[in-house]
Amino acid sequence: MIAVVDYNMGNLGSVLNAFAKVGAKAELVSDPERLQAYDRVQLPGVGAFPDAMRSLEDSGMAEAIRDFAQSGKPLMGTCLGMQLLFEESEEFGTHKGLGLIPGRVVRFDATKFDRPHKIPHMGWNELFVRKDSPIFAGLPKEFYLYFVHSYHALCDDEYAIGKTHYGYDFVSAVQRENVYGFQPHPEKSHNHGLKIVENFTKL
Repeated sequence: MIAVVDYNMGNLGSVLNAFAKVGAKAELVSDPERLQAYDRVQLPGVGAFPDAMRSLEDSGMAEAIRDFAQSGKPLMGTCLGMQLLFEESEEFGTHKGLGLIPGRVVRFDATKFDRPHKIPHMGWNELFVRKDSPIFAGLPKEFYLYFVHSYHALCDDEYAIGKTHYGYDFVSAVQRENVYGFQPHPEKSHNHGLKIVENFTKL
């Protein structure tokens, strides 16, 4: 069974539908004491980093997610959920994250763009696979996914398994052992996104 963390910050219906489309059983979980009973955990997210972390910490879910990551079972964060995996974010000040992947989350720096772009980065863009990973099984080395975000992660290449270009190259997919993250929305990305969802169910 797959737990989809429910902390009032995600497009939960789309995430559940994506799992259903690949034939997987998933359910919403808001009780942190139940999390360890699941085989996999999906951390979705739409909204602001500090609000999300406050909700996770206040509910006890933040510590439950950290404990789950230590179990060695697969954990995947998407969009804001990926950003929450990092140590901190500069969104609306400096705020601590879950600390599961070394690095921080920053706003797109328009002064570094190779040409003018709008912020947020919104729409279809290519993910370039930088490292082999079971989460990419059956996918090409370059494929399109759907993005909506104004902030992105900075981390060592050790953890960057995918990158995307928007004004400059940024990290769009990460992995640290059993912890995975995608800045785009796999659940909104048609066949390629559903393949990521399916691969997650088979880790």
